[in-house]
Amino acid sequence: MRILILHGPNLHALGTREPEIYGRVTLADIDAQLAALGRELGCEVESLQSDHEGVLIDAIYGARGRAHGVVLNPGGLTHTSVALRDAVKGAALPTVEVHVSNPHSREPFRHRSHVSGAAQAVVQGFGPDSYALALRGLVALLNRGTQA
Repeated sequence: MRILILHGPNLHALGTREPEIYGRVTLADIDAQLAALGRELGCEVESLQSDHEGVLIDAIYGARGRAHGVVLNPGGLTHTSVALRDAVKGAALPTVEVHVSNPHSREPFRHRSHVSGAAQAVVQGFGPDSYALALRGLVALLNRGTQA
């Protein structure tokens, strides 16, 4: 089983960007933890970060036929990108949306996600552990052969 982990805009700055919200764990730390967890769960994990919407959309469509599912942190595109939502829906790969913070406890413009309606599940607010919870949940869905 192969899982694609996609990190959207500004996530390369984890560990230094607004540590009071996102903590001090870096994206490299998260990717290493996910690779180790993937091995524990019996799956291969491939990670990609991009600040560019089109790169993320291309990665989602490019995962068809080579990945079984996607863990996606769309970053700020969560609240603005219908195109990213359409890619998640159009690629038809089981996808779990993930956020380090809880968007509902933040500014009102962050309360709406365009991506959530196309995802099988959403994990948010557990800090960097949100990613591990999302990966565990996605693998469980895939192992059951069901989608929420």
